[in-house]
Amino acid sequence: MSAVQIKFPALTLRAGQRAAARIRERGLTPADVGILPGAAGGPKALGIQGLDLALFGDWLPRAPRERSLIGASIGSWRFASACLAADAAAGIRRLGELYTAQRFAKGVTMAEVSRSCVRMLDELLDGRDADILANPHYRLNVVVVKSHGLLAHDSRGTLGLGLSSVIGNNLLGRPRLARHFERIILHDERLPPPLAPLHDFPSRFLALDTGNLRHALLASGSIPMVMEGVRDIPGVGPGTYRDGGLLDYHLDLPYRGDDIVLYPHFTDRVIPGWFDKGLPWRRGCTTRLQDVLLVSPSREYLARLPHGKLPDRKDFTRYLGDDAGRERYWRKAMDESQRLGDEFLELVESGRLGERLLPL
Repeated sequence: MSAVQIKFPALTLRAGQRAAARIRERGLTPADVGILPGAAGGPKALGIQGLDLALFGDWLPRAPRERSLIGASIGSWRFASACLAADAAAGIRRLGELYTAQRFAKGVTMAEVSRSCVRMLDELLDGRDADILANPHYRLNVVVVKSHGLLAHDSRGTLGLGLSSVIGNNLLGRPRLARHFERIILHDERLPPPLAPLHDFPSRFLALDTGNLRHALLASGSIPMVMEGVRDIPGVGPGTYRDGGLLDYHLDLPYRGDDIVLYPHFTDRVIPGWFDKGLPWRRGCTTRLQDVLLVSPSREYLARLPHGKLPDRKDFTRYLGDDAGRERYWRKAMDESQRLGDEFLELVESGRLGERLLPL
């Protein structure tokens, strides 16, 4: 992918304190990167596809090494796509096409959305589940939550009451979400998750295998009131499992090790949990994120996109009855996102990335 001249900055670059000092002193090479987080965010992933293509299709393969990929919701799907076979770029593009092609009628049920996502996952993996867990360089980690109490049900009334309780408890304090959720991280058994011990919520680390990979990916994207929960994941145990972003929306986690944590993201801030989206005082912990380099679309870039934003789930409603129009919009956003990848490559290759860093 060749660099292009861009009249305005397409990227915003924010770094934790230790990452910023290291990059300003030595620059950034692919060999420096050992961990990549992928946030929840649904169709927003399509809007940074070009960045994923530059990283997984070009830059990271220049220095092959063992790397941990940890994702919640669409983040786990992006990274599973990058782990498919030898051509990460083909997997990433395939995910974009399959996601864009989804169509939902007015009044679609949770069961219908879940069935559509099962079909999409079947087409994406195409029987290559073992390839993901045998990838020579990438080690996949999938974040899900086990739901307690009323949240274990898919009846809209019961689930709605459960979510109301979650919202209230979250306002009183994020630690109170332990009453509602348990964090589960299913990981490639060749390498433990790239995290220090977790004490904020009850958490378990369990092995991914070909018998539970699809269950884990589906559960990690199962948004309450949109999709049904996934029940009884093999190797995890009885229960109802849902979107990992409910607890770890932007993966504000204690990353361990000395490597750079390269975070291709939809926005330039880290929001701890899904229920914190409307709480501007809830921000990522600077200590946990000190090795993170967060790369996201700039405000100038977003302003020039259709509707002035990345694709999102509300577009299904915005374009209700005009799926062809939505698909054109989303493909336009994917095409434009090549500029994100091009600018990243130009900055690292020119050694100017350190000049653009802002504090995270």
